[in-house]
Amino acid sequence: MLPIKPHLWFDQEAKQAAEFYATLMPDSAINYVNHFPMPGGECQIVEFTVAGQPFLGISAGHKLGINPSISFMINFDPSRDPDAAKHIDEVWSKLIGNGKVLMPLDSYPFSERYGWVADKYGVSWQLILTNHSAEERPVIVPSLLFTEPVAGKADEAIGFYCSVFKDSKRGSTTQRPQDMGPDKAGTLMFADFYIDKTWLAAIDSAYPHGFGFNDAVSLLIPCETQEEIDYHWSALSADGQPGQCGWLKDKYGVSWQVASTVMLDALKNGSPEQIVRVTQVFMTMKKVDIETLHRAYDGE
Repeated sequence: MLPIKPHLWFDQEAKQAAEFYATLMPDSAINYVNHFPMPGGECQIVEFTVAGQPFLGISAGHKLGINPSISFMINFDPSRDPDAAKHIDEVWSKLIGNGKVLMPLDSYPFSERYGWVADKYGVSWQLILTNHSAEERPVIVPSLLFTEPVAGKADEAIGFYCSVFKDSKRGSTTQRPQDMGPDKAGTLMFADFYIDKTWLAAIDSAYPHGFGFNDAVSLLIPCETQEEIDYHWSALSADGQPGQCGWLKDKYGVSWQVASTVMLDALKNGSPEQIVRVTQVFMTMKKVDIETLHRAYDGE
């Protein structure tokens, strides 16, 4: 299996956002930009990397509304970067421009330097000066916030994801030792876990945030075989909601895309004619059919 890619759905700003993110940190760049047809108009797709973490962005209208239910934790590790404290301030100053501070950059019991911000495109980032004695993590870790009606189910969800993905393990776990406002004892203050070469984090919060998981930020699984597609589609959509074009919501409301590398390769390397053929058949699918995509790619 290949690493999971976060997928960001913008109204019209995918390329501008990617250009901005490519300036945030070292090992960040735009990998490619392309267009493909969809009902109602043409969409733009952009693949970009932030600190080594690949992302896909799409400009497809519909104003789905990116919210903090899935944010991206940026780890600044003094053991790997002696100037980590300086660099966290530099990245923070870029992200707060026309953005919204969700938690001020300050000292907290869990970190000497931490802040949570939604940038000018609505994407949420948690910047943290990490404890260098902890097990090493990637610079970027997608973080899932389990709010009402799934508040308190983060630990259960981690168990579910680790059961679905064969290459998986739990990482660190911090539970609330007692009731804290609406959050009950035993719910997760923070935990992380590893699935398909990707570290993710999860947090419970029973406060009335006014948002929850939606399609604006999804987790894309690049599958190389039909067997992988069939397995992940069936497992993740169980008690959830299968959608169109490989999209689904799992039983916790998290959006996933069970995608084919054939489709991703067509968008990146295909000719305009190949992209049109592939996307036309792709739009008719619920679960992705690799053989049909291959035939469309090859013009058969």
